[in-house]
Amino acid sequence: MQHAALTIDPAFRIAEVDPRLFGSFVEHMGRCVYTGIFEPGHATADDEGFRGDVAELVRELAPPILRYPGGNFVSGYNWEDGIGPRESRPRTLDLAWRSYETNQVGVDEFTKWARRMGSEPMMAVNLGTRGIDAARNLVEYANHPGGSYWSDLRRRNGTSEPHGIALWCLGNEMDGPWQLGHKTAAEYARLAAETARAMRRVDPSIELVACGSSHQRMPTFGDWEATVLRETYDLVDYVSLHGYYEQRGDDRGSFLASGVNMDRFIESVIATCDHVRGAGQHRKRVNLAFDEWNVWYLGKFAGEENLDWSERPRLIEDQYSVVDAVVVGSLLISLLRHADRVKIACLAQLVNVIAPIRSEPDGPAWRQTTFHPYALTSRHGRGSVLRVEPTGPTYETSWMGEVPVVDATAVHDEETGTVTVFAVNRDQHEPVALDIDLRSLPNLTTGEHTALFDDDPDATNTAAQPDRVTPTRLADVKATEGTITAVLPALSWNMLRFDSR
Repeated sequence: MQHAALTIDPAFRIAEVDPRLFGSFVEHMGRCVYTGIFEPGHATADDEGFRGDVAELVRELAPPILRYPGGNFVSGYNWEDGIGPRESRPRTLDLAWRSYETNQVGVDEFTKWARRMGSEPMMAVNLGTRGIDAARNLVEYANHPGGSYWSDLRRRNGTSEPHGIALWCLGNEMDGPWQLGHKTAAEYARLAAETARAMRRVDPSIELVACGSSHQRMPTFGDWEATVLRETYDLVDYVSLHGYYEQRGDDRGSFLASGVNMDRFIESVIATCDHVRGAGQHRKRVNLAFDEWNVWYLGKFAGEENLDWSERPRLIEDQYSVVDAVVVGSLLISLLRHADRVKIACLAQLVNVIAPIRSEPDGPAWRQTTFHPYALTSRHGRGSVLRVEPTGPTYETSWMGEVPVVDATAVHDEETGTVTVFAVNRDQHEPVALDIDLRSLPNLTTGEHTALFDDDPDATNTAAQPDRVTPTRLADVKATEGTITAVLPALSWNMLRFDSR
């Protein structure tokens, strides 16, 4: 059997995990909102029309933040269409996804629902077809106590206290030609800077996210971030990253190395941020918001220009396998490893649209395979991330070159003394023995081992078999002379938890 090894030492601290690293995303796209989180006629619907069965799964997933309302959708969205009496709201065209938008869910309904889920909204403003005025009015509507036109309108609409939305995105993917009102870096930078100034005049306490590149393959990647940050550095708190991963053809080995690509992507953006900081002699650091990431089989998507006009269409409802869950687990490891700079991340999206939760109209809701590593990492990946530097076997990929078979990180809860190790075995055929050196923490003698794997790597969860793939509790591992050895099944995501005795 192949062996890998790592050392856990609380002195090797990277950073405290910001809980917002485990956020998600609700866009008015496909069936994420309508028949996803919201379906008034459903048997489990509450008085506001939101599905109770979906809500139960969202609470289990427990995302601390939810980005809203888009995504590409926001660049053509008039937020005013989604407020006031529902029967008076217009039925509009969503040009991003060629859909009819009923506007039955808007800022008031979503914000209240998100908080019932235990989540905070991360609100995006339209810098595509609109701009400064609409953005500052939305901040006034959401956050000002009263005594002004927009805040008093919120009160008349039934929300007497301010929503107090703290986190805001200055547009979405504004470098993308597919985006309504897309812009050059200089055009966006100027608009983002002036919009940020106006929004902060309404509420100086808010945090702002500037748009980074839509993805790292954009021809302007790097130059875009540098141009935007030179104009906005002292006005924003974060720059965004977006990244989606899929298996191409039969090259599963490269797909399993997606976390290596995410590492390089994050480190490139950090380098650009710090270059602008140094060149501009700025004191603060701009951190990262990886506010769209997931496995997405984009190659199977026909493209929005080929869609027929419809209401709540079934868009990119990818069905996730064991392999996909292992990749999602490895991407979470990458995000944790960079917790010193990545403070916010959003799994895109929450329900139905490339999501960990699926639902059927008038039918059931269930967990996809990817739900499990995400929920468990979110629940137990709190505390300080430790640098573990695993060593062990490698394999060659056509995409990322030579990559490690085992990738891992560890999180230390300093209050309880608990250490949690998250690890993936990328070997598709053989288990790997992982030797963990715990001599710096002699009270940790026994570890619980939970893993997600299956004899069929393409197995999925469905409405008919919602629990076909679930995590398995393996035999506990025990320390011998300060070292624990855990056997990671072939093609698996693993969690090992060590409690202080």
